[in-house]
Amino acid sequence: MKVFLTVFGKPRYLGLVSEAGIPVLVPGEPVVVETSRGEEVAKVAGEISGEQADFYVRSNEEGSKEGVQNGEPGLQTVSFVRQATDRDLLLDGENRSLEEGVLYKSRQLLGEHHLAMKIVDVEYLLDRKKLFFYFTSEQRVDFRAYVRDLAREFKTRIELRQIGVRDESKVVKGIAPCGRPCCCSYWLHAFMPIGIKMVKEQNLALNPSKISGLCGRLMCCMSYEHNVYRELWKKLPNPGSKIKGPRGNFLMMGVDIKEGSVLLRSPDGTHFSVEVDSFEEFKEKVLAGEDGMIPNSRPNGNRKKSSSNDLPPPVEIPPVRDAGGKDTKADGPSVDRVLKKEPSSGLETGAKKNPRRRKKKKKPIGVESVQSPVVKDKQESPEKKSSDTTKKKRRRRSNRKKPVSSEGGDS
Repeated sequence: MKVFLTVFGKPRYLGLVSEAGIPVLVPGEPVVVETSRGEEVAKVAGEISGEQADFYVRSNEEGSKEGVQNGEPGLQTVSFVRQATDRDLLLDGENRSLEEGVLYKSRQLLGEHHLAMKIVDVEYLLDRKKLFFYFTSEQRVDFRAYVRDLAREFKTRIELRQIGVRDESKVVKGIAPCGRPCCCSYWLHAFMPIGIKMVKEQNLALNPSKISGLCGRLMCCMSYEHNVYRELWKKLPNPGSKIKGPRGNFLMMGVDIKEGSVLLRSPDGTHFSVEVDSFEEFKEKVLAGEDGMIPNSRPNGNRKKSSSNDLPPPVEIPPVRDAGGKDTKADGPSVDRVLKKEPSSGLETGAKKNPRRRKKKKKPIGVESVQSPVVKDKQESPEKKSSDTTKKKRRRRSNRKKPVSSEGGDS
């Protein structure tokens, strides 16, 4: 018995057609099927085997529970009615054009009821006996009065289906950051759980704008290669771990997934890399303390402090000839002096010379400090200046007359 996989509805439900007497169906061909919602137009995805059908059933059961709530299952068995005729396709196209006006009017009615929900999209069935509204909401909403107004406005049976934020991107469709259509609106049939641990194991930057999709959640593609990275990490220790040997400890700095190598640091500070396949052999050599265990270091891997001995040899500058053909010396300091100039003491160690702080003089006990008045205006009259000077003199005289009291004695 032939089994065909079909896709129907805006949320991209999957339907299995496995009936006898079905004609040969071509992938992409429109057909009319009978689902649990009613008759509707579906597209043939192709003929599949029994094992593939079991895989779809199993993956749909293991998928995330973030699908359509209180609605249709993501995968169901449907009945084949007929191959879509021209009249069926014409009626389906008219329904899609009517849905734009229905969506606009339904949002207007929603504003009158002041409900904490968002109408994402609407969908007519082929015979227009049912009208589905897909909405998102972060809380429980009582929309019974709103449904009565919708039924009175559109004169048909109304059904509201609550969907999640990931299903919103699936229904609305869009272009992902990679430049291709979103996987959920193109080929992905079930949402799998994704965690931040998958991103960390792939050595990706934890930038929300880079790892989040249009729905605001982690992108589904973060789980596509996770199994490969998980198998790779089973052979390797965690970054920051040490390989303790008789000749010292080797520190694991990280893993270069693209090059397939492990970055290490030797006891003397040399940075080098080892291929992932030969890491176990290298680890055994380190534990055994064998010679020649450090392979060729990476370019620019050794980090050494710069000193005056590392300067290049002096360059000999050819003499400059004047207009008469005579040799003259070039102006400016010689290159030998510039190259042989010793660095200052602070350059080698990286230390900075801090200026010496002046020690504050201790005030004698019992003597009050006199603060100088703050000058707010620079342009003052000469009379005001003379009065300020007389006040200062009087304060100084009064301070001189006061005797200094000693601790523990009478003044």
